[in-house]
Amino acid sequence: GKVANQRAVLMRALRDYGTEYTPETRERVEQTTHCMARIIQQAEFGDETPDTLRGLEGEAASLYFGQFNVLIRVTEPEMRFRGRSRRPPLDAVNALLSFLYTLLTHECRSALESVGLDPAVGFLHRDRPGRPSLALDLMEEMRPVLADRLALSLINRRQVDPKDFETREGGAVMMRDEARRTVLTAWQERKRDEPRHAFLEETIPLGLVPWVQALLLARHVRGDLDAYPPWFWS
Repeated sequence: GKVANQRAVLMRALRDYGTEYTPETRERVEQTTHCMARIIQQAEFGDETPDTLRGLEGEAASLYFGQFNVLIRVTEPEMRFRGRSRRPPLDAVNALLSFLYTLLTHECRSALESVGLDPAVGFLHRDRPGRPSLALDLMEEMRPVLADRLALSLINRRQVDPKDFETREGGAVMMRDEARRTVLTAWQERKRDEPRHAFLEETIPLGLVPWVQALLLARHVRGDLDAYPPWFWS
């Protein structure tokens, strides 16, 4: 589900802005989507051990984030993506992504608790004290759409810009308080979008996706569903 949604983000960019890319850039993004399609097939039909799936997820993430700058349409060098960095984020894009991922983690944790699942007991994220491993598992398929695309929209629409970030001692880049308020407002607005849920065959608000997926996961864990149906965005 995660790799498919990452690929869908790239495909949407090709559809919306592909004619503005250079032939070399367009070919590079298209080749990335082809490689990700192969990874999806391997994940679905290959050896499904946790280590194998983690390896495929890492390969897909490297491909996807390798094209992330193509999706950023502003020209300020301070808003360029320099590769994924976490603790601490080392550029403005990573600071924005990390903040959105934190919001999504909280939503997934609450959703899991609401259906009686322990957020700390994961499948693919290894269990560690204080780590919501299952919430991190659940959020993976939602990150490209709920977080990554929102981050790109905020940057490309200039709702956040270089002045909204500060570099602290040691190189950590953090969002200023006013930017956080802007992002939180956009987050609440984005959750009202209503894409179609392929498994339910109906449209639902994006904000309900974590709760729906948590419920489907609980039904699978309890034996009511033969398999967990990932959420696919299109």
